[in-house]
Amino acid sequence: MIQSMTGFGKATLSLPDKKINIEIKSLNSKSMDLSTRITPTYREKEMEIRNEIAQKLERGKTDFSLWIEKDGTETVNPINKDVVAAYYKQIKGIADEMHIDVPADWFSVLLRMPDVMSKTENQEIPEEEWNQAHQAIDEAIQHLIDFRLQEGAALENKFREKISNISELLTNIAPYEQERVEKIKARIIDSLKKIPEVEYDKNRMEQEMIYYIEKLDINEEKQRLSNHLAYFIKTVEENGKGQGKKLGFIAQEMGREINTLGSKSNQAEMQKIVVQMKDNLEQIKEQVLNVL
Repeated sequence: MIQSMTGFGKATLSLPDKKINIEIKSLNSKSMDLSTRITPTYREKEMEIRNEIAQKLERGKTDFSLWIEKDGTETVNPINKDVVAAYYKQIKGIADEMHIDVPADWFSVLLRMPDVMSKTENQEIPEEEWNQAHQAIDEAIQHLIDFRLQEGAALENKFREKISNISELLTNIAPYEQERVEKIKARIIDSLKKIPEVEYDKNRMEQEMIYYIEKLDINEEKQRLSNHLAYFIKTVEENGKGQGKKLGFIAQEMGREINTLGSKSNQAEMQKIVVQMKDNLEQIKEQVLNVL
């Protein structure tokens, strides 16, 4: 079964003092294009998270977010009293030494000084918490994969519909083939008759006619296109990696055969059928870009 590259996954881990939220989404891309927004507490785990996402999702433009919601008491950073005291002594000492006035509002000055507010988010993550968070990350990734599979099933139905349309249009060409040959013969002979006093070797004329008609034969193109259609569906049904790129190559080959049919058709009815084939193929090519 094919997977789409479009997906979304979410997971939440509730702990006694906080809630860890994880979201991951992806869109189509030729390679793995991963961007992350991770709370400072978990930055040390970023490479591990990146490697796991790349391994499981393979490719796609992917955005990963991990943020923490703390309870009311935890969201306020504590004031570092020792640092405040040290700054106070330094400022007062400098003011006394240089005979200048001390600040009128000590708190506004001291609270703006570096490192006064303790930064708790840089603390090391407890192993038990990381194990639980890791499971939540895996859960979010799996939700995205499930989403991709659902989108892939919808793509598969679309592909089957369009391939079936092209196959049916291919069979619709057959009635016009013999009629086309007869019309070509009649047109050439009629053109010769309109030229006065022209003599020609009928045997040579027949040989040239056969050569010309053979150049317009489309049986090989029809057979190759039919094979490509079957191979496309077979690839859709496979379980493996890189199906999107393989389907893209097959669609290109289908396009070559359809274009050749168009250049050889030499008849309005057949050309209309070829245009319809191209329309269905373009829709396939657009959707193949979303396949993993």
